[in-house]
Amino acid sequence: MTKVINKSKIAAALIGAFAITGSVTAAAQSISTLQNEEAKIHEADIRSQDKINSLFEQSQELLYEYRAIVDEYEQLKVYNDHVQRLVDDQNAQLASLQRQIDSVEDTKQGVVPLMYKMIDALEQFVKLDIPIHRDARLARVERLRDIMSNANVTTSEQFRQITEAYQAEMDYGSGLIAYEGKLNFGGEEISVDFFHLGRAALMAQSLDLKNGWIFNDDTNEWEVLDDAYLSALTKAIRMARKQTAPDLLKLPIYAAERAE
Repeated sequence: MTKVINKSKIAAALIGAFAITGSVTAAAQSISTLQNEEAKIHEADIRSQDKINSLFEQSQELLYEYRAIVDEYEQLKVYNDHVQRLVDDQNAQLASLQRQIDSVEDTKQGVVPLMYKMIDALEQFVKLDIPIHRDARLARVERLRDIMSNANVTTSEQFRQITEAYQAEMDYGSGLIAYEGKLNFGGEEISVDFFHLGRAALMAQSLDLKNGWIFNDDTNEWEVLDDAYLSALTKAIRMARKQTAPDLLKLPIYAAERAE
Protein backbone atom coordinates (compact mmCIF):
# COMPACT_ATOMS: atom_id res chain seq x y z
CA MET A 1 0.00 0.00 0.00
CA THR A 2 2.78 2.25 0.91
CA LYS A 3 4.50 1.63 -2.42
CA VAL A 4 1.36 2.56 -4.27
CA ILE A 5 1.11 5.85 -2.37
CA ASN A 6 4.73 6.65 -3.06
CA LYS A 7 4.26 5.96 -6.73
CA SER A 8 1.25 8.22 -6.73
CA LYS A 9 3.25 10.98 -5.07
CA ILE A 10 6.06 10.61 -7.59
CA ALA A 11 3.56 10.72 -10.43
CA ALA A 12 1.94 13.78 -8.94
CA ALA A 13 5.35 15.42 -8.53
CA LEU A 14 6.24 14.72 -12.12
CA ILE A 15 2.94 16.13 -13.32
CA GLY A 16 3.52 19.24 -11.22
CA ALA A 17 7.04 19.59 -12.60
CA PHE A 18 5.76 19.30 -16.12
CA ALA A 19 3.09 21.87 -15.33
CA ILE A 20 5.67 24.28 -13.89
CA THR A 21 7.95 23.70 -16.87
CA GLY A 22 5.09 24.43 -19.23
CA SER A 23 4.26 27.61 -17.35
CA VAL A 24 7.87 28.77 -17.46
CA THR A 25 8.06 28.06 -21.14
CA ALA A 26 4.84 29.95 -21.76
CA ALA A 27 6.08 32.83 -19.68
CA ALA A 28 9.38 32.88 -21.57
CA GLN A 29 7.50 32.95 -24.84
CA SER A 30 5.36 35.85 -23.59
CA ILE A 31 8.43 37.83 -22.53
CA SER A 32 10.07 37.22 -25.89
CA THR A 33 6.92 38.39 -27.63
CA LEU A 34 6.81 41.50 -25.46
CA GLN A 35 10.45 42.23 -26.19
CA ASN A 36 9.85 41.89 -29.90
CA GLU A 37 6.87 44.20 -29.69
CA GLU A 38 8.86 46.68 -27.65
CA ALA A 39 11.67 46.57 -30.23
CA LYS A 40 9.13 47.18 -32.99
CA ILE A 41 7.67 50.09 -31.04
CA HIS A 42 11.18 51.53 -30.50
CA GLU A 43 11.97 51.22 -34.19
CA ALA A 44 8.66 52.86 -34.99
CA ASP A 45 9.52 55.66 -32.54
CA ILE A 46 12.89 56.12 -34.26
CA ARG A 47 11.24 56.26 -37.68
CA SER A 48 8.68 58.74 -36.36
CA GLN A 49 11.42 60.90 -34.85
CA ASP A 50 13.33 60.81 -38.12
CA LYS A 51 10.21 61.95 -39.94
CA ILE A 52 9.69 64.68 -37.35
CA ASN A 53 13.30 65.80 -37.73
CA SER A 54 12.99 65.75 -41.51
CA LEU A 55 9.76 67.72 -41.39
CA PHE A 56 11.35 70.23 -39.00
CA GLU A 57 14.34 70.69 -41.28
CA GLN A 58 12.02 71.16 -44.26
CA SER A 59 9.96 73.68 -42.30
CA GLN A 60 13.16 75.57 -41.37
CA GLU A 61 14.28 75.63 -45.00
CA LEU A 62 10.84 76.86 -46.06
CA LEU A 63 11.03 79.53 -43.35
CA TYR A 64 14.44 80.69 -44.59
CA GLU A 65 13.16 80.75 -48.16
CA TYR A 66 10.11 82.72 -47.07
CA ARG A 67 12.25 85.25 -45.24
CA ALA A 68 14.58 85.55 -48.26
CA ILE A 69 11.57 86.09 -50.54
CA VAL A 70 10.21 88.73 -48.17
CA ASP A 71 13.58 90.50 -48.08
CA GLU A 72 13.86 90.34 -51.86
CA TYR A 73 10.34 91.68 -52.18
CA GLU A 74 11.17 94.60 -49.92
CA GLN A 75 14.33 95.33 -51.91
CA LEU A 76 12.44 95.09 -55.19
CA LYS A 77 9.76 97.39 -53.85
CA VAL A 78 12.35 100.00 -52.87
CA TYR A 79 14.05 99.65 -56.26
CA ASN A 80 10.74 99.83 -58.12
CA ASP A 81 9.82 102.97 -56.21
CA HIS A 82 13.20 104.43 -57.16
CA VAL A 83 12.74 103.51 -60.82
CA GLN A 84 9.25 104.97 -60.78
CA ARG A 85 10.63 108.28 -59.50
CA LEU A 86 13.22 108.23 -62.29
CA VAL A 87 10.53 107.51 -64.85
CA ASP A 88 8.39 110.32 -63.49
CA ASP A 89 11.35 112.70 -63.68
CA GLN A 90 12.17 111.59 -67.23
CA ASN A 91 8.57 112.07 -68.24
CA ALA A 92 8.68 115.57 -66.79
CA GLN A 93 11.89 116.29 -68.72
CA LEU A 94 10.37 114.91 -71.90
CA ALA A 95 7.36 117.10 -71.41
CA SER A 96 9.64 120.10 -70.90
CA LEU A 97 11.65 119.20 -74.00
CA GLN A 98 8.47 118.85 -76.00
CA ARG A 99 7.40 122.30 -74.90
CA GLN A 100 10.80 123.64 -75.94
CA ILE A 101 10.58 121.86 -79.28
CA ASP A 102 7.16 123.32 -79.82
CA SER A 103 8.63 126.77 -79.27
CA VAL A 104 11.67 126.23 -81.54
CA GLU A 105 9.91 127.49 -84.62
CA ASP A 106 8.92 130.66 -82.81
CA THR A 107 12.51 131.07 -81.66
CA LYS A 108 13.86 130.53 -85.18
CA GLN A 109 11.55 133.19 -86.53
CA GLY A 110 13.29 135.69 -84.27
CA VAL A 111 16.86 134.36 -84.43
CA VAL A 112 17.26 133.77 -88.17
CA PRO A 113 16.65 137.40 -89.22
CA LEU A 114 18.99 138.51 -86.45
CA MET A 115 21.75 136.26 -87.80
CA TYR A 116 21.42 137.72 -91.29
CA LYS A 117 21.69 141.22 -89.81
CA MET A 118 24.79 140.16 -87.86
CA ILE A 119 26.47 138.85 -91.04
CA ASP A 120 25.66 142.05 -92.94
CA ALA A 121 27.01 144.17 -90.09
CA LEU A 122 30.17 142.04 -89.93
CA GLU A 123 30.80 142.44 -93.64
CA GLN A 124 30.35 146.21 -93.44
CA PHE A 125 32.69 146.39 -90.45
CA VAL A 126 35.44 144.45 -92.24
CA LYS A 127 35.22 146.72 -95.27
CA LEU A 128 35.45 149.86 -93.12
CA ASP A 129 38.16 148.49 -90.84
CA ILE A 130 41.91 148.72 -91.49
CA PRO A 131 42.87 145.92 -93.93
CA ILE A 132 44.10 143.34 -91.42
CA HIS A 133 43.70 139.95 -93.12
CA ARG A 134 40.95 141.60 -95.14
CA ASP A 135 40.67 138.85 -97.76
CA ALA A 136 40.50 136.10 -95.13
CA ARG A 137 37.92 138.03 -93.10
CA LEU A 138 35.70 138.66 -96.14
CA ALA A 139 36.03 134.98 -97.07
CA ARG A 140 34.82 134.11 -93.55
CA VAL A 141 31.76 136.31 -94.10
CA GLU A 142 30.99 134.45 -97.34
CA ARG A 143 31.29 131.11 -95.54
CA LEU A 144 28.76 132.35 -93.00
CA ARG A 145 26.36 133.19 -95.82
CA ASP A 146 26.87 129.70 -97.25
CA ILE A 147 26.05 127.91 -94.00
CA MET A 148 22.88 129.99 -93.67
CA SER A 149 21.71 128.35 -96.90
CA ASN A 150 22.81 124.85 -95.87
CA ALA A 151 19.91 122.71 -94.63
CA ASN A 152 22.36 120.28 -92.98
CA VAL A 153 23.60 122.94 -90.55
CA THR A 154 21.40 123.48 -87.51
CA THR A 155 20.32 126.93 -86.44
CA SER A 156 22.33 126.62 -83.23
CA GLU A 157 25.48 125.73 -85.21
CA GLN A 158 24.91 128.66 -87.55
CA PHE A 159 24.60 131.02 -84.60
CA ARG A 160 27.71 129.52 -82.96
CA GLN A 161 29.85 130.12 -86.06
CA ILE A 162 28.61 133.71 -86.37
CA THR A 163 29.51 134.44 -82.74
CA GLU A 164 32.94 132.85 -83.29
CA ALA A 165 33.48 135.20 -86.25
CA TYR A 166 32.66 138.16 -84.01
CA GLN A 167 35.10 136.84 -81.40
CA ALA A 168 37.82 136.59 -84.05
CA GLU A 169 37.18 140.23 -85.01
CA MET A 170 37.59 141.23 -81.38
CA ASP A 171 40.92 139.37 -81.21
CA TYR A 172 42.29 141.49 -84.07
CA GLY A 173 41.95 144.53 -81.84
CA SER A 174 44.44 143.43 -79.19
CA GLY A 175 48.11 142.50 -78.96
CA LEU A 176 51.01 142.50 -81.38
CA ILE A 177 50.37 140.40 -84.48
CA ALA A 178 52.69 139.75 -87.44
CA TYR A 179 52.02 137.68 -90.53
CA GLU A 180 53.40 137.31 -94.05
CA GLY A 181 51.43 138.38 -97.11
CA LYS A 182 51.29 140.41 -100.32
CA LEU A 183 51.10 144.21 -100.45
CA ASN A 184 49.80 145.98 -103.55
CA PHE A 185 51.59 149.31 -103.77
CA GLY A 186 52.10 151.49 -106.81
CA GLY A 187 50.75 148.80 -109.08
CA GLU A 188 53.30 146.28 -107.78
CA GLU A 189 52.67 143.20 -105.63
CA ILE A 190 55.32 143.00 -102.90
CA SER A 191 56.01 140.15 -100.45
CA VAL A 192 56.03 141.68 -96.98
CA ASP A 193 55.65 141.04 -93.28
CA PHE A 194 52.53 142.78 -92.01
CA PHE A 195 52.45 144.05 -88.44
CA HIS A 196 49.63 145.57 -86.48
CA LEU A 197 49.28 146.81 -82.94
CA GLY A 198 45.65 145.96 -82.34
CA ARG A 199 43.75 148.34 -84.59
CA ALA A 200 45.92 151.31 -83.63
CA ALA A 201 48.48 150.82 -86.37
CA LEU A 202 49.02 148.65 -89.44
CA MET A 203 52.41 148.52 -91.12
CA ALA A 204 54.32 146.37 -93.59
CA GLN A 205 58.00 145.70 -94.21
CA SER A 206 59.67 144.14 -97.19
CA LEU A 207 61.30 140.79 -96.56
CA ASP A 208 64.75 142.33 -97.19
CA LEU A 209 63.99 144.82 -94.36
CA LYS A 210 64.89 147.78 -96.61
CA ASN A 211 61.43 149.27 -97.12
CA GLY A 212 58.39 149.90 -94.96
CA TRP A 213 54.82 151.12 -95.39
CA ILE A 214 52.08 152.32 -93.09
CA PHE A 215 48.34 152.29 -93.64
CA ASN A 216 46.73 155.69 -93.30
CA ASP A 217 43.19 155.00 -92.14
CA ASP A 218 42.25 158.64 -92.77
CA THR A 219 42.93 158.31 -96.51
CA ASN A 220 42.46 154.52 -96.57
CA GLU A 221 45.76 154.26 -98.47
CA TRP A 222 49.20 152.78 -97.92
CA GLU A 223 52.06 155.26 -97.54
CA VAL A 224 55.81 154.82 -97.47
CA LEU A 225 57.16 154.57 -93.94
CA ASP A 226 59.94 156.92 -92.90
CA ASP A 227 63.27 155.05 -92.86
CA ALA A 228 63.75 156.19 -89.25
CA TYR A 229 61.09 153.64 -88.17
CA LEU A 230 62.42 150.63 -90.10
CA SER A 231 64.59 149.34 -87.27
CA ALA A 232 61.74 149.68 -84.74
CA LEU A 233 59.35 147.95 -87.16
CA THR A 234 61.78 145.07 -87.60
CA LYS A 235 61.98 144.66 -83.84
CA ALA A 236 58.20 144.92 -83.46
CA ILE A 237 57.70 142.09 -85.96
CA ARG A 238 60.17 139.93 -84.05
CA MET A 239 58.43 140.73 -80.76
CA ALA A 240 55.08 139.73 -82.26
CA ARG A 241 56.61 136.41 -83.29
CA LYS A 242 58.19 136.02 -79.86
CA GLN A 243 61.66 136.02 -81.40
CA THR A 244 62.88 138.73 -79.04
CA ALA A 245 61.99 140.09 -75.62
CA PRO A 246 59.29 142.78 -75.29
CA ASP A 247 60.59 146.33 -75.31
CA LEU A 248 59.44 149.93 -75.78
CA LEU A 249 59.20 150.98 -79.40
CA LYS A 250 58.66 154.24 -81.22
CA LEU A 251 56.27 153.81 -84.12
CA PRO A 252 53.88 156.21 -85.87
CA ILE A 253 50.20 155.72 -85.07
CA TYR A 254 47.64 157.59 -87.15
CA ALA A 255 44.80 156.68 -84.84
CA ALA A 256 46.46 158.44 -81.92
CA GLU A 257 46.95 161.63 -83.92
CA ARG A 258 43.33 161.61 -85.08
CA ALA A 259 42.11 161.08 -81.54
CA GLU A 260 43.85 164.29 -80.43
